[in-house]
Amino acid sequence: MPAPNFMEMALDEARAAGSRGEVPVGCVIVREGEVLARAGNRTLADKDPTAHAELLAIRAAANTLGSERLTGCDLYVTLEPCAMCAAAMSFARIRRLYFGAGDPKGGAVENGGRFFAQPTCHHRPEVYSGINESEAAALLKDFFAARR
Repeated sequence: MPAPNFMEMALDEARAAGSRGEVPVGCVIVREGEVLARAGNRTLADKDPTAHAELLAIRAAANTLGSERLTGCDLYVTLEPCAMCAAAMSFARIRRLYFGAGDPKGGAVENGGRFFAQPTCHHRPEVYSGINESEAAALLKDFFAARR
């Protein structure tokens, strides 16, 4: 049996979010090969500007583990995290971050403020970018093109 493709699961969450009219971003959190949480953006549905896929998944994984620390957990997300989500990953002690498309306008990992490079950042996950990048970018491009 092939290993699960966690970024493909995140893309499924992104597609589901897009079908609900949300910006198509999806996230999956994994520990020791087990999916702890998965989520897509819900800012419109929840009327909550913090309901980004990453924060929803972090909250769910913390609830599953019964701890605010997600030590040993890896986070897969389809879009480069913003500063808010990067900070949450740092506070949660995410071990590794895997993301799809870069975000020159709102990203804060390889673009913008580069949160993990700041001296005030207490925990820095290992970062791997460009995972399924073209598919993740196409979801966003198509979503926004349909709204113009």
